[in-house]
Amino acid sequence: MKYAFFLGCTIPARARNYELSARRVAETLGIDLIETDRFMCCGFPIKAADREASTLMAAYNLSLAREKGLDICSLCSSCASQLAEAVHHLSQDDDEKARVNERLSEVGLTYREGPRVRHFARVLFEEVGAETIRNSFKRDLKGLRIAVHYGCHYLKPSSIHDCFDDVEDPGSIEELVALTGAEVVAYSGKKMCCGGPVLPVDEKVALSVTKKKLDSLADAGADALCLVCPFCSVMYDGNQKSIESEFNVTYNLPVLYLTQVLGLAMGFDRKELGLNMNVVKTKELLERVAG
Repeated sequence: MKYAFFLGCTIPARARNYELSARRVAETLGIDLIETDRFMCCGFPIKAADREASTLMAAYNLSLAREKGLDICSLCSSCASQLAEAVHHLSQDDDEKARVNERLSEVGLTYREGPRVRHFARVLFEEVGAETIRNSFKRDLKGLRIAVHYGCHYLKPSSIHDCFDDVEDPGSIEELVALTGAEVVAYSGKKMCCGGPVLPVDEKVALSVTKKKLDSLADAGADALCLVCPFCSVMYDGNQKSIESEFNVTYNLPVLYLTQVLGLAMGFDRKELGLNMNVVKTKELLERVAG
């Protein structure tokens, strides 16, 4: 199983723990993540200002993957959504595809349909499968109560993700977490946004949105929050201390990537999974895992 590994911009800059843990999980499950050093930004950050320019950037990356005969696997929900949307737009609009290819010809590339775009969690859920993942485990996470945050772009727009999960009542990530033996915690507001898109405009509003879900998680008695998007982690992990200070509350809720949760069950230690890089300390959680 081979994929062109699309890291995007946020993960190398702010989420090395996600990359480290994903590589350990991929190696264990036989997923070959192929490096492509010419990849650039997916285009998502400029989409609101200039959609066609963002599609051009996505098409550049898709063309590089096609040259290698590979589909794309992304850890970032926004990158996966942006690249998959570009595939959709270019399949529907021949005029735009012609304009994109005119620009790509300047760097010797041509966009042709072909590369599929998959989030890493979807690859685990659909292609690796529960039995293979379960057989890789060396440790039972029974006793941990883990809640799941899906974020906005992992499943939306549902049409470009082939409706592989129910966008109104998703369950794919929870099924993967449940394989570890951990209890998946139900809580109100599971589908709420993390607040990240508002952060550049109004920090206090953004943190208020994040706080609302942290309140719900505290009420539900979750031991940890599991997610698959690096920017959602910025809000729940990176900004948790700021929220506690701003609103005079205390959560101390560890925030783990799905790959860190699965990696713990696979028996990897904290440094192998980058858990020492998580902002909210995971020491007590890991002591419970170790028994």
